[in-house]
Amino acid sequence: MPKSIGGGDEDGSDGHSSNSKICGFYKWPYLASATPIDTSGEFFVSPTMKRSVRPLFSVLLLIIFAATLTTRNVVRRSLGSTELDDNNVVVQITPRPVLNATLLKYAAIDIGEARSKQEIEQLLEGNFGSLGRYRTFAAWRRFNHRDFRARTSMGTPLLLRSPNFYRYWLDFRRTLQNWVRNKRFQPDIMSELVKLVKLPIDKHNGLAGLDNNRFSSCAVVGNSGILLKNDYGDLIDNHQVVIRLNNAKTEGYERKVGSKTSISFVNSNILHLCARREGCFCHPYGVNVPIVMYICQPLHFLDYTICNSSHKAPLLVTDARFDVLCARIVKYYSLKRFVEVTGKSLEEWGSEHDGSMFHYSSGMQAIMLALGICDRVSVFGFGKSDSAKHHYHTNQKAELHLHDYEAEYAFYHDLVQRPQVIPFISGDFKIPPVVIYQ
Repeated sequence: MPKSIGGGDEDGSDGHSSNSKICGFYKWPYLASATPIDTSGEFFVSPTMKRSVRPLFSVLLLIIFAATLTTRNVVRRSLGSTELDDNNVVVQITPRPVLNATLLKYAAIDIGEARSKQEIEQLLEGNFGSLGRYRTFAAWRRFNHRDFRARTSMGTPLLLRSPNFYRYWLDFRRTLQNWVRNKRFQPDIMSELVKLVKLPIDKHNGLAGLDNNRFSSCAVVGNSGILLKNDYGDLIDNHQVVIRLNNAKTEGYERKVGSKTSISFVNSNILHLCARREGCFCHPYGVNVPIVMYICQPLHFLDYTICNSSHKAPLLVTDARFDVLCARIVKYYSLKRFVEVTGKSLEEWGSEHDGSMFHYSSGMQAIMLALGICDRVSVFGFGKSDSAKHHYHTNQKAELHLHDYEAEYAFYHDLVQRPQVIPFISGDFKIPPVVIYQ
């Protein structure tokens, strides 16, 4: 632009042939009166004209430059901060919103932590007698029985243990201790899920040695009766990975829910039931389908220890750091909804939701898992309707009270619409695109 405005070469020569291209500027009255016209019909710029025009154009340049800077600052403030990448292209960076500090503080408090620590200490000491709810553990009784003929000095039947008991006992203690040591808040755990979950599954499938890329697409299939309203079967099966929950039935429902299962995601209560079966059979989708399980109660590591030895496919326990992250996110949304809907104080939340037992659902953590190991996530069968069954494959009538499903639905909405407002997840982790099918 400076060369065009200058009307000639920088050394003061006329440059006559090129000066006709700036004629548009001479429509200004105070310039037109000073502009002689050559007999050839072309504009002629005299040396005197050059000297008078150059200062004006310099002022014009300064005005344009100042206006450009002002406009750029206004745009920055309206769109958020920007940065230049390696190619000097302006890239918009959306600032993370300021979250409610009080909600974050309350969500980070684990009301049941003291009770859980006490239970874990008893388990590590081998004190199962005080855990009355676990006396029906069938698999563990294979290695222990009471001899009613031989009694202790107190008159109680003597507990006899088989030689195999000690091998499983040592494995149980080591697994539980490792899990407890890992139980802490670590917001960047999402970035480690590929290493913790995907790579062991790839190795099982004969794909060891591949890079750390995530699965291209994943379908997380819930169990809601709303699945019966649509024929999503083919759409679900077309994903690279299909994650199903808590051994939900697919036979007879293929047109609605598909038939493909890549990962079986369960809570440890499901494995506890499977442990009662011969060989700890827990494979409705086939013995080669990997199982990912989160621990509802620390004592379920007894089931894991025994059943893990009989599984051909990987039986993976979610990292305790991942569990803590999921728990905080769900509690944050539950607290937020509780205050907004009821108008009550945060201190009253615990009594309303049985705070010590409050927990995320299997579906919520399965979706969180998919966010960490998949480039694109599709969600099916989450939600409810007055005209739909609670579960598409059972006659269960109601939700479990230890979950806050409405709070989890609010979380899913933010995953799709406003992922930047989701708390506790590290800002370095990029949440992949999520689509929810109703």
